Amino acid sequence: MNQKFVRGGIYLANLNPSSGAEIGKIRPVLVIQSNQLNNLRHTTVNILPLSTNLKDNTFLRFRVRKQDRLEHNSDVVCDYIRAIDANKFTSEMLTQLSRKEMQEIEEKLGWILGFND
Repeated sequence: MNQKFVRGGIYLANLNPSSGAEIGKIRPVLVIQSNQLNNLRHTTVNILPLSTNLKDNTFLRFRVRKQDRLEHNSDVVCDYIRAIDANKFTSEMLTQLSRKEMQEIEEKLGWILGFND
């Protein structure tokens, strides 16, 4: 799929093959890389996968309610940061998170990656 991606956009992507505890299948993913890099149509895209296996009270996830073309309530799995080939995307944008939602995810990523250590 030859398309431009948007930071905060949720798209379907094929995460197979997966290995060990990696999340696989075709599933929604959140684009987290900068729009400056997205505008270059970089060959890889940094994403976080979404899961419909919802878990409450965990700092490692962020809940997204079904909206637009995202068909199920889902958790963004914030500790599964991954770069995938742009060709693994299988849909146009399903929905886009708000700036506030992205800021909450950025806080989680900062903690996970040790930016505040």
